[in-house]
Amino acid sequence: MDVCFCWRWPSQMVRSKRMKASSYVQWLLSSMILFCLMDQVTGQRKGVPRGLKCVTRNLEVWDCSWKAPSVSNGTVYEVCIKSRDHCYKSVKPNIQIPALLPGDHEVTIYPQNDFGSSPSKFILNEENISFIPDAPEILDLSAEFPTDTLHVVWNDRGSVFPRHANVTWQIRLLRKKRMEAVALMAYNSTLNGQDTVHHWNWTSDMPLQCATHHVEMRCYIDDPQFHGHKEWSGWSPLKSISWSHDSQPKIFPADKVVLVGSNITVCCVIQEKVLSAQIGNSNCPLIHLDGENVAIKIYNISVSESSGTNVIFNTDNSLAGTVIFAGYPPDTPKNLSCETHDLKEIVCTWSPGRLTGLLGPRNTSYTLYESFSGKNVTFKRTEEPTNESYQLMFQMTPKQEIYNFTLNARNPLGQAESTILVNITTRVSPHTPTSFKVKDANSTAVTLSWRLPGNFAKITLSCQIEIKSHSGQELRNATIAGVDNSSYLTAVDKLHPYTNYTFRIRCATETLWKWSNWAPEKQHLTLEGIPSKGPDTWREWSSDGKNLIIYWKPLSMSEANGRILSYNVSCSSKEEILSLSEIPDRQHRAEIQLDRNDYVISVVAQNSVGSSPPSKIASTEIPNDDLKVEQAVRMGKGIFLRWNHDPNMTCDYVIKWCNSSRPGPCLMDWKKVPSDRTEAIIESAQFRPGVRYRFFLYGCAHQGYRLLRSVIGYIEELAPVVAPNFTVEDTSADSILVKWEDIPVEELRGFLRGYVFYFGKGEQGTSKMRGLESGRADIKVKNITDVSQKTLRIADLQGKTSYHLVLRAYTDGGMGPEKSMYVVTKENSVGLIIAILIPVAVAVIVGVVTSILCYRKREWIKETFYPDIPNPENCKALQFQKSVCEGNNGLKTLEMNPCTPNNVEVLESRSTVPKIEDTEIISPVAEHAVVGSEAEPENHVVVSYCPPIIEEEIPNPAADEAGGPAQVIYIDVQSMYQPQAKPGEDVEAEPAGGSGYKPQMHLPVTPAVEDETAEDDDLDKTAGYRPQANVASWALVSPDSPRSTDSNSEVVSFGSPCSINSRQFLIPPKDEDSPKSSGGGWSFTNFFQNKPND
Repeated sequence: MDVCFCWRWPSQMVRSKRMKASSYVQWLLSSMILFCLMDQVTGQRKGVPRGLKCVTRNLEVWDCSWKAPSVSNGTVYEVCIKSRDHCYKSVKPNIQIPALLPGDHEVTIYPQNDFGSSPSKFILNEENISFIPDAPEILDLSAEFPTDTLHVVWNDRGSVFPRHANVTWQIRLLRKKRMEAVALMAYNSTLNGQDTVHHWNWTSDMPLQCATHHVEMRCYIDDPQFHGHKEWSGWSPLKSISWSHDSQPKIFPADKVVLVGSNITVCCVIQEKVLSAQIGNSNCPLIHLDGENVAIKIYNISVSESSGTNVIFNTDNSLAGTVIFAGYPPDTPKNLSCETHDLKEIVCTWSPGRLTGLLGPRNTSYTLYESFSGKNVTFKRTEEPTNESYQLMFQMTPKQEIYNFTLNARNPLGQAESTILVNITTRVSPHTPTSFKVKDANSTAVTLSWRLPGNFAKITLSCQIEIKSHSGQELRNATIAGVDNSSYLTAVDKLHPYTNYTFRIRCATETLWKWSNWAPEKQHLTLEGIPSKGPDTWREWSSDGKNLIIYWKPLSMSEANGRILSYNVSCSSKEEILSLSEIPDRQHRAEIQLDRNDYVISVVAQNSVGSSPPSKIASTEIPNDDLKVEQAVRMGKGIFLRWNHDPNMTCDYVIKWCNSSRPGPCLMDWKKVPSDRTEAIIESAQFRPGVRYRFFLYGCAHQGYRLLRSVIGYIEELAPVVAPNFTVEDTSADSILVKWEDIPVEELRGFLRGYVFYFGKGEQGTSKMRGLESGRADIKVKNITDVSQKTLRIADLQGKTSYHLVLRAYTDGGMGPEKSMYVVTKENSVGLIIAILIPVAVAVIVGVVTSILCYRKREWIKETFYPDIPNPENCKALQFQKSVCEGNNGLKTLEMNPCTPNNVEVLESRSTVPKIEDTEIISPVAEHAVVGSEAEPENHVVVSYCPPIIEEEIPNPAADEAGGPAQVIYIDVQSMYQPQAKPGEDVEAEPAGGSGYKPQMHLPVTPAVEDETAEDDDLDKTAGYRPQANVASWALVSPDSPRSTDSNSEVVSFGSPCSINSRQFLIPPKDEDSPKSSGGGWSFTNFFQNKPND
């Protein structure tokens, strides 16, 4: 049957080639499933075991199992291991065999049943074996409810394992009835071949009373010698623990102390429903537990107040709550130190460090334990906790010097400790000395006494004495042996008599661990003594030179050694005392009447104990004629003086100074300098800035004092407070002379270094001179460095000009104020004369030069400006047509016979000239006026004009000389040229200013008549040619009138020029009574004319 089945497959595969791809895949999968089913049926029929697997639980026995046929009743399996030559029988498909050695092992299983047997062979190796330990068993589960801790106990059953191995235990904790996993913890141990009971604790973040807690565990054994698969064991049976409660609401935890920043869960075990919960003033979300129990979670809790933080749960009928205290564990005690003050009791001090924030019973407690004696002392807190130092007293044990202290700090959140090992004899800090007293021994010594509590008989004390006086402060050390009665005494010497001292004392041991506090100060005045030196003296002669005034300075406290009662002043000459006087202490000067002989003055100071050594000074003053006043140099706050060494000065030098500006005797103070010094700095509290002081240097010799130098100086120079007073001494047109006065010394306030003079143009009341130092170009500045100069002449000024003058003085301390005035210079007369003469001279010179040039260029000027009038004989305009005058055989230029005139058309185009429609001009020779033709409208004027016939006698010099008069007849020029205007054509107008000749048309000859006023007025309005109507105004004799050279010629031209530029006879005077022209108007023209005729 199997064979046939195998042969059918190829025929089916051949047919499948014709099927689609999807049908082929489905057929292939169905065939494979069918093949597996048939193979399984065949195997069951034969009873062949399959899938051999082995597991070990203790590494000594392997538990092997396999898959048996479904029909296996009555089948007995024989398992044979080839390497052991031993077989095992089992009626079940599993068997336990001893653990095999590492390596491959052949295992054969023979099933024996009614269907026959077909063995199965397998290869076993340790690497294919799974090591799965048995599930552990929890022996005990208990709870510590105050601390919310679970205790788990179990046995590792290590005796069942052949060798040592590492074990990892996994403990899973579950909560509530719903078995919610809370934590999965690990615990490591080692199997040692014996059964070991293990204990493990776990602290819950939720109080154990809030819900039921469950625990289960499993293990994983890591045996390094086993090379198979290692797996976790199964979970142990659950262990549960819960808290039984009554019907009253309970809040857990109650009054809990927690660490700041931690998280805490607070629950409420109650029978009724909780509505809300809050911590402090903040509401918290509820976490529901079993039943009506609820909890809240508080995260990162902060430091509580002194009374704690309230947690409250609210229900319909009531509320329940608890208090939480959040703080810190105690800090390690810092700066632990132990010492003794009296070798009877040890004082340990420390700093608690950070505050815990916990008060009352939860506060930190301290215990001091000494290990050698086994004694301990507990710190009793009496105040609120601070971060200042704490201290504990520990009674010393006799004959014990070494102490080992441990300070333990504890509170509900933890504990800390600090240790110290000390030799107490080196840690002695004595108490403050008491009963401190001072007693006199003599004028320079006192005795000090005091008490120092403590037993210091076996050690040596070192004390420090502080001595203060007006001269300074001093520290002295004294070594004193310790005593039992605590009373001590010491002496202090080398003091000054009659001096106030302040004493105080402190002590320490010779190891100088710490000084005691200072004892209260004691003031004491020492006894008086004899003055140690005589007073510092000086002398001055009075102004009249008859009395010698002796000055001395009071002795200092260190020199007087007591209260000075009086001074004895004596005067002696050659060891003979001449006078002696006692001066009270209040006075520091004496006046003695002496002559100019040599005397020695002695001054002695007296107190209640005795007299001082005498101070002597000679009265003689050696003159010095070669003395100059010098200026001093300031150094710091004093005046620096330097001089050359003089071997003749054997005593000392004396520097005297005074205010030079004050009237009266010049003495302010003096200072003595040893004879071996050549410089000194004079300082005084009386020095003031800006004040001049005078210094005198005296040298001391046996025969007296000699003035060596005289110096003036300032401690600080300032600017002058006033300006120099100046006046104008002289004023001229170009200069000003200014004179000024010296500034008083007290107002100068420094050494005068010069003057600054400003001047510039300016009127009084203006601000032109403001900003004098700004460098303006219009302001002149003169710096006068010669301080002896008192005048200044300002030159190169302008006359009759106002000038602004400003004068200022300056020192090294700055520029002083200004003083100004306005000055007007005098007028400059010479300049005025020159200013008049120069233009006149220039005008004369220009006129002369112009006249010369005009004379030399007269021909060019005449031709340019006054050209010659052309001769009418040469004018073609006078060549008339023959038909003009009928009946005449010949036409002459100056025809005397009447002729019919042509019309004259004057074309006017200027709007400014009035148009004349028809103007009739009466000729002087016409009997009546001829009315001209009408003018063309709006473009020309027709004037009827007849040239007059004028008879005029012309004097002829030649004829006069002959004795007979000649008669010349002039007639007007009659123009026959008549330009005809085309009809309808506009004629372009000339400018009104043009005065050219305009032709005359239809001018009939009329007899000469009187000039009519109306006609003259009309003629004045024309802008062009104006006919001459007034015969009487014509010039009969004119130097420019052209005439024929032939006196006998009948054709004579009268003085009417052809040039349009000529004014001859064109503009006659209107006044008929005026005298006739005699050629005077042509005088300037004749100046340039060379020819009489053209």
